Amino acid sequence: MPASVNPFKQRLKNGELVIGCWAGFADAYPLEMLATAEFDWLVIDGEHAPNDLPTITRQLQVLEGKHSHPVVRLPVGNDWLIKQVLDAGAQTLLIPMVESADQARELVRACRYPPEGVRGAGAALARAAKFGTVSDYAPTANAQICLLLQVETVKGMAALEEILAVEGVDGVFIGPSDLAADMGHLGQTEHPEVRAAIEAGLGKIAASDKAAGILALADDTAELYRSWGAQFLAVAIDVVIFVQAANAKMAAWRGQG
Repeated sequence: MPASVNPFKQRLKNGELVIGCWAGFADAYPLEMLATAEFDWLVIDGEHAPNDLPTITRQLQVLEGKHSHPVVRLPVGNDWLIKQVLDAGAQTLLIPMVESADQARELVRACRYPPEGVRGAGAALARAAKFGTVSDYAPTANAQICLLLQVETVKGMAALEEILAVEGVDGVFIGPSDLAADMGHLGQTEHPEVRAAIEAGLGKIAASDKAAGILALADDTAELYRSWGAQFLAVAIDVVIFVQAANAKMAAWRGQG
């Protein structure tokens, strides 16, 4: 029995537009609620949300069999962190702050079993291999891992073409907030210089054999990014949806008591 087919990776290869949402509650229960909306992909965020391996694992379990495909964002592209979340069952990873082709190649190797990579061969203990019952997991797993890299600094954008040439990278995600900050425009993702850099970056990615990704919370901005080549497009953050709805409800009733 081989490793499970990664439907998200296949959809990217097919050139499909896939719409996603960030999941920041770091808990399986609200994630299960979010999955009822049937976003194509949901980011289990380990960079800015308070997730750890147990919370990530529980959220992977909740999404199993759902339409929404889990994308795990790690805080850093560390070999042992990658190994742990892959063993926990993640098939798609989003790694932040990638700035060079050398870094991209190391991340590809971290996601693959030898001889193509350095992932530790402990499938008998891994949820990904159903604890050793998926007999051909190890020889087939490499082909089903989807690696998405975040390019979100001036240095990373300068190296974008070299990063795009790295075999084994499935997509490149531009991080507007960090890019704006690194360009000297903290909090100004709509600054003309930032917008121009994003447009150029998405265009380069879309023209390559990789998928282009980005996050936008405003629908008009998301549509703009889509027109610039974004293929895996995140359009919301669950925490923001919750806070905005709660504030709007209270604002409507404030002063009625």
